[in-house]
Amino acid sequence: MGQKVELACIIDDDKIYVNLVKKIIEIKKLSENLLIYKNGKEALDYFKNSMSSVTHENLLPDIIFLDLNMPVMDGWEFLNEFLKIKNNLNKKITLYVVSSSIDPRDLERVKSFNMVTDYLIKPIELKKFEKIFDKTAA
Repeated sequence: MGQKVELACIIDDDKIYVNLVKKIIEIKKLSENLLIYKNGKEALDYFKNSMSSVTHENLLPDIIFLDLNMPVMDGWEFLNEFLKIKNNLNKKITLYVVSSSIDPRDLERVKSFNMVTDYLIKPIELKKFEKIFDKTAA
């Protein structure tokens, strides 16, 4: 275990899931800091605001866990909007879609976004979670 993930981000409206992930990250010390947003719009607003900051690379997460089904702006809408700004972010961000959906159409649709590293089905196993953070920090 060399580097740690500096900043992780969870975009999900499921409080129970978010609290569980937060605990795992804290207990296992997988990330220094954590951003949590209830929907894609909140996260997108944050990313757009941090782009105007001089030191915005420090404000951006190394890794994002994105849920698909949320109110206000869902994961699909977020992906479409994020695609438009990601080249201006000057940072490599690893993005995982996390969903309880096992619909093969969702899986196919996610593959059309080359910025998505993987599609994870809830609940995520602890070992897989640790591997993801190890890979991202490497």
